[in-house]
Amino acid sequence: MAQDDYRTTDSGIEIKPVYTEEDLHGWQPDTQLGLPGNPPYTRGVYPKMYRGRPWTMRQYAGFGTAEETNQRFKFLLQAGQTGLSCAFDLPTQMGYDSDHPRAEGEVGKVGVAIDSIDDMHRLLDGIPLDQVTTSMTINATASILLLLYQLVAEDQGVAANKLGGTIQNDLLKEYVARGTYIYPPRASMRIITDVFAYCKEHLPQWNTISISGYHIREAGSTAVQEIAFTLANGIAYVQAAVDAGLDVDEFAPRLSFFWNGHNNFFEEVAKFRASRRMWYRIMTDRFKAREEKSKLLRFHTQTAGSMLTAQQPEVNVVRVSIQALAAVLGGTQSLHTNSFDEALGLPTETAAKLALRTQQVIAHESGITDTVDPLAGSYFVESLTDQIEAEAWRYIEKVDGMGGAVAAIEAGYMQDEIEQAAFAWAKAVDDGEKVIVGVNRYHEDAPEPPEVFPIDPELQRRQAQRVQQLREDRDQAAVDAALKDVGDAARGTQNLLYPMKDALRKKATLGEVSDALREVFGVYQPAR
Repeated sequence: MAQDDYRTTDSGIEIKPVYTEEDLHGWQPDTQLGLPGNPPYTRGVYPKMYRGRPWTMRQYAGFGTAEETNQRFKFLLQAGQTGLSCAFDLPTQMGYDSDHPRAEGEVGKVGVAIDSIDDMHRLLDGIPLDQVTTSMTINATASILLLLYQLVAEDQGVAANKLGGTIQNDLLKEYVARGTYIYPPRASMRIITDVFAYCKEHLPQWNTISISGYHIREAGSTAVQEIAFTLANGIAYVQAAVDAGLDVDEFAPRLSFFWNGHNNFFEEVAKFRASRRMWYRIMTDRFKAREEKSKLLRFHTQTAGSMLTAQQPEVNVVRVSIQALAAVLGGTQSLHTNSFDEALGLPTETAAKLALRTQQVIAHESGITDTVDPLAGSYFVESLTDQIEAEAWRYIEKVDGMGGAVAAIEAGYMQDEIEQAAFAWAKAVDDGEKVIVGVNRYHEDAPEPPEVFPIDPELQRRQAQRVQQLREDRDQAAVDAALKDVGDAARGTQNLLYPMKDALRKKATLGEVSDALREVFGVYQPAR
């Protein structure tokens, strides 16, 4: 083959000019494909998929104060969004209150600031929690935000068993790719399994973890690494829960996944299909799950933030549309489409509405929801699905050989692999081998700057004052006693969520509950 004809996917899988039946020699459709809603779930987790109803359109929102984010939630719901998705600011993610010195300059910047039950009440004001599902992108403090959500629901008169939603709660990928961790990995695993057990008893419809490949991909991984390392993390979570005495079929049906919708259209479709088949085999062969619901890889997709460009930002509308189309053809259960202006700042209302309309056009005008998995049987798609699966299994075998995901993370293996992939991508862009429209080809003179979402410079001062006022008004002795109970539970074996909920009800802040755990568990310091 001439060098000019040599092409690969972003994972380095060679793409042939033409695919024929020879590329599926020995392929077994019964065992590798099946029917939609049937093992091995390559074609989707439900028999009717979008002929039954469209995926959940769950646009991500969160900025500034709880009141501002509440207004954006209501704006999106009025525009036809079918589920809520909340972003939290960095202090909230890292377990610091808004008046903490380390929160300086970050309050309300990349998400909403939530310091206490009062803020959660403001965030959810007027939203019927028994009628919407809510996804919260939160990890180190996920258990705290979940309990605050439950407490607000109780105040609304909504029973916990009626609540539906998801917390990300995926700490392993934080050590690998993102960095918003607090405690060492093994302490984090304990909190996660405590969440599994607590939700089994009290929030049976809640997805207790969203095992996330999204941030692994955003850090620069390939598509193969995204699913391989994420599924390896999923194996670690399931094993930890089993080791803690939970029956796999008691918690596995509430596990969910979170994938990145990237640029290489067919590789992304194949990635989604391969991930379902792999998880089915993991849960069937490795963990001996009995219930079919335990074997389903249900996932949310967000289009690739790292692929948005500040140059010619309107072109991002096209990128997002292609990425969203791949997610739908790959069988996603819910979807967030990025706004075209997010490389410049928080999305404006105009851009956020256009992002939602993108999903609505795909759902109602494109015709691709009329039949399930329309790409099934394609020589190219099935061959690529098989190749991605084979490459991903090689990574999982490597991680298994190191003692599992936690050991591989502690050794820096996943981090190193992602860094190498990110470097290779950046070099290909710099060298012009990988074309990014408007960045390294098809330049144009800088246009007029677009509208950018405004940031209120007084936000941090007002939010800090709220926290301080809350401390002055509460029963401090009751809070101190409740926080002591949290620390005592952390030193023992009690499920942490029960004393944490009591402390939060008494108006302990997110930072104070996090500090009670920091005092016992310590703070993770990576080896390098």
